[in-house]
Amino acid sequence: MKDVQVMDDLKRVRELGLPQGCIAAGYVRNRVWDVLHEYKQYTPLHDIDVIYYDPDQTDDWVDKQYEKQLESGQIRRNWQVKNQARMHEYNNRTTPYQSVEDAMRYWPETATAVAIRLNDQDEMEIVSPFGLQDLFEMNVRQSPYFLHTGLFKQRVFEKEWLDHWPLLILHG
Repeated sequence: MKDVQVMDDLKRVRELGLPQGCIAAGYVRNRVWDVLHEYKQYTPLHDIDVIYYDPDQTDDWVDKQYEKQLESGQIRRNWQVKNQARMHEYNNRTTPYQSVEDAMRYWPETATAVAIRLNDQDEMEIVSPFGLQDLFEMNVRQSPYFLHTGLFKQRVFEKEWLDHWPLLILHG
């Protein structure tokens, strides 16, 4: 996955200095599934999900400022930045998450709960609370911590994943 655009995006995120800052979700999942399906072009992204963890600054306004910084100088790139320290509220949970990885456990699918970042040596690091097996075996499986099976199934079908990537295997 070391293509020029990915490396540029990862460097832009790293430059923000976000605690535990990563690019996650569809950015990673879609590229992997596109490669496994031998598509010649990557599936267009609706957005680029950037996640980080900062319990000391949970104001949504801060995320919007990071989005503006990432969008600066780029055409048609929709950056979505979310501090995972406050996302437990969005998910109707009373206990705050403890890290980016902890928050990702509550995402709907195991194959989506994958994030990447660059360390200071320009080496890619992967954050994946459920491992990479489901992603690379093209399994669409509900996360054990995501308790809304109806929403999980609705999400899969509304996003038309099974039509776009016919080799996927839906579990559940």
